[in-house]
Amino acid sequence: MKIVILGPAHPYRGGLASIMETMAREYQRRGDEVKIYTFSLQYPSLLFPGKTQTVDTPAPDDLYIERCVNTCNPFNWIRIGQRICRERPDMVLMKYWTPFMAPCFGTIARLARRNGTTKVVCQIDNVEPHEHHLTDHIFNRYYLGAVDAFVHMSEQVYGELRRYTQAPSIFSPHPMFTNFGERVSRMEACEKLGIDSSKRYILYFGLIRQYKGLDILLEAWQRVDLPDVRLIVAGEFYDDREHYDKLIDELGDRVVLHDHFVADEDVRYYFSAADLLVLPYRTATQSGVTQIAYNFSLPMIVTNVGGLPEIVKDDVVGVVCEPDAASVASAIEGVYVDGNLERFCSNFEEERKRFSWEAMCDALMQAYEECLSKP
Repeated sequence: MKIVILGPAHPYRGGLASIMETMAREYQRRGDEVKIYTFSLQYPSLLFPGKTQTVDTPAPDDLYIERCVNTCNPFNWIRIGQRICRERPDMVLMKYWTPFMAPCFGTIARLARRNGTTKVVCQIDNVEPHEHHLTDHIFNRYYLGAVDAFVHMSEQVYGELRRYTQAPSIFSPHPMFTNFGERVSRMEACEKLGIDSSKRYILYFGLIRQYKGLDILLEAWQRVDLPDVRLIVAGEFYDDREHYDKLIDELGDRVVLHDHFVADEDVRYYFSAADLLVLPYRTATQSGVTQIAYNFSLPMIVTNVGGLPEIVKDDVVGVVCEPDAASVASAIEGVYVDGNLERFCSNFEEERKRFSWEAMCDALMQAYEECLSKP
């Protein structure tokens, strides 16, 4: 097959770029011809809350990646859509996670399909965004109506999708991230991170946004009585940090703050140093951070929101609790008793079988085949 992947890829940073590149490699392994068209401009700097959108590492030499999509230039959307239409790939694979992308992606999708051959398949993270805007419904309808088939990764997303379109949609859970390397010894990880190896650590990892509930975790940490355990907060602030800083100051040396975006090559040190990952989300569809934890067999506490309980089964590789400080605190203390940590770790080998890139790419192909069969 000829496949065009449209979405984040090198030099753009983060999990979304890793996902698109990993899927490209899986399709290449199967013998398909794959091109990735990524952004010349992803977000205008005024709309991007982080410090940088890109990395300085060399481009992967095993992938065709072209920076050609400008999300803010309608003339570019038309040009790219017409170009894909002329190239006549069998499938255009898109990643959709925010309505901001809808005008660009929707226009490209509509033009690409005009050749009567190309089908547009979307791996969809979110339908309704975590932070709402007046244009969300209009933008979603414009893009989602231009897609031939979907793969969704949680039942919540499927329910939201059905309010916009009846196009085929296949469920496949978020695969494990395997691109961050192997676990290292706890001693090596602590040394690399510059933290005290005589202490134990729990981990909050990822961008700091209101819906991800870091403040819930910090308030819970005030209630937890584990004198030799510290909380690592590793991630870049996308919110006003004043409220978080106040809570962190109150906790003193019980919190280790690494307030920056964690480069791919450093991710394994955080997941190797910690006993436990905590995702205290207020709302969620699914989370790529859980799939990093699966790769490193790191037990988790997640809140009972969105698709998180579908991914982290309660009392198997972790604990599902309510999104409030008292419940999170109780869950943390409960993990450290009765051999629970060891038991959770022992369950990963079997649970990890649910989350493969082969299964995700199979689901995308099933979605493609279903839209071929529609009149």
